[in-house]
Amino acid sequence: MDQPEAHEAALRIILNDENLKQLIPPQTEKELRTAPWLRSIRLDVFALDEHKTVYDTEMQGEYRKDLMKRSRYYQGLIDSSLLEPGSADFNTLNDTCIIMIMPFDIFGRNRYCYTFRSYCEEDKNIPLDDGTVRIFLNTKGKNESEVSKELADFLHYIECTDEDFALQTGSENIRKIHECVKKIKSSEEMGVKFMQTWEEKIWDREKGRQEGLECGIRALIESCMEFGISKEAISVKLEQKFSLSTEDVKNYMDKFYV
Repeated sequence: MDQPEAHEAALRIILNDENLKQLIPPQTEKELRTAPWLRSIRLDVFALDEHKTVYDTEMQGEYRKDLMKRSRYYQGLIDSSLLEPGSADFNTLNDTCIIMIMPFDIFGRNRYCYTFRSYCEEDKNIPLDDGTVRIFLNTKGKNESEVSKELADFLHYIECTDEDFALQTGSENIRKIHECVKKIKSSEEMGVKFMQTWEEKIWDREKGRQEGLECGIRALIESCMEFGISKEAISVKLEQKFSLSTEDVKNYMDKFYV
C-alpha cells in the first residue's frame, strides 16, 4: 500500500469513486502522538486526496475486541495533528476517513462493509456534518448483492492474492494492485525490507512481552511484601508461577524487593 497507484486503486474500490486522486504519496507506518507520556499510534497507511481528505487505511490480521474504540482513538490523534497552533476556525479541519480491513466480522452481520457516520438520535435525517467516516471491511462477507462486485472481488483478492483471480475480475483497479504485488514479490530489495520489518515487529512484541512479565513479577512481589510473606517464600512463588531460573529469580528480587 505504500505504492501510490496501489493505494489509490484500493481507495477507489472501497469508496466507489473512480475519480479519486491522491494529493501526496501514501506514508506507511506513520507515527502520531500528542505528548511523550501518552500512547502513540502507528498508522498503517496515511494519505491525502486532491480535496485534502485524510485517509488512514489499516490492515488488521488478528481478531481484537477493541477495534471500535481503537478507531476512535486513531480519529482523535489524527484530528489533533491537523490544525496549526492558534487556528481559530475549526471548519478548516480536514475531512477524515478511517478504513479497517479485516479477515473477520466484528459486528457479526455477515456484511462486507460497515460504514459509520454521525447523525441525530431524535431525527436520523439530520447528519452531524463533522467530516468523519469510519469504514470496517470484512473479507468474509456474504451480502454480495448489497455491495459493488468490485469491492467483493477486492476483499476476496486480499485473501488469495491470485493472478488468475485478479485477471478474471475484469477490474482495472485490482489489476493495478496485483501488478504492484508482483513487483514486490520479485524484488530482492523489498524482500529484505519486509524481513527487516518483520524482525522489528517480532522484537517489539518480545519487548512488550518482557515488559508485561516484569509488571506481573513486580506486582506479585509487592503484594506478597504487603502480607509479610518472607523473601524465601516469594522466591519460590516466582519460580513456580513464572517458570524462572534461580538466577532470574535472584535478579528480579534484587530489582523489586525493597
